[in-house]
Amino acid sequence: MIIKNQTTLNLILSPQEAKKLAEDQISVSDFKQAKLEKEAQKNWDLFYKRNSINFFKDRHWTTREFEELKTCREFEDQKLTILEAGCGVGNCLFPLLEEDLNIFAYACDFSPRAVEYVKVGENVLNFKKLDLLILNKVSLLCHIFVCQVLKPGKCVLFRDYGLYDHAMLRFKSASKLGENFYVRQDGTRSYFFAADFLAELFLSEGYEQVVNEYVLRETVNKKEGLCVPRVFLQSKFQKPQKET
Repeated sequence: MIIKNQTTLNLILSPQEAKKLAEDQISVSDFKQAKLEKEAQKNWDLFYKRNSINFFKDRHWTTREFEELKTCREFEDQKLTILEAGCGVGNCLFPLLEEDLNIFAYACDFSPRAVEYVKVGENVLNFKKLDLLILNKVSLLCHIFVCQVLKPGKCVLFRDYGLYDHAMLRFKSASKLGENFYVRQDGTRSYFFAADFLAELFLSEGYEQVVNEYVLRETVNKKEGLCVPRVFLQSKFQKPQKET
């Protein structure tokens, strides 16, 4: 079965996978959903307590995938200011700072324990608890929902799990919380983004779509003889210039 949507995602699902997706129903009770929402921060904190900094691999592909990190400077030695919302333990942030010393980064995360790991990183010069960032201060933003700090004309860079990623297809129906939204056994939750849904979020706020496309990758484990298809949604949205 070939799955298509408005943004040219073409994936071949097995008959079993297509049947599973068609039959998946939301089976988690309202009570449990409310409990998961209330305990979301605690569950992520426990996740990092169990896994420390060892679960996610460092992301050394960031500047390759997002050329804006190199090309958006107005002059050669300009200090680039970015904000990463949802920095985890720094798997994206630290490789970026190692590659480009002329970057100043703000970073925040839902999990206090993850933030503690970031604070001891070699490239952290100082740490402050900020309840307020100066509006229009940031040139690049590596996530969504905190767009007020972004300068007019600058970009939001987004990359997250995409629709029909292998991880999504592995979830049991009893784990489904909503459309493309699932809960893991440890209580942490995962959402798999559709490109048209993400575009609607940004366009409704006046942002301009620059890029919004799926990235197909394969995770290969030669020792186990496994080749796992991965799907990510990678996007760039530009904040409009101020009205004249």
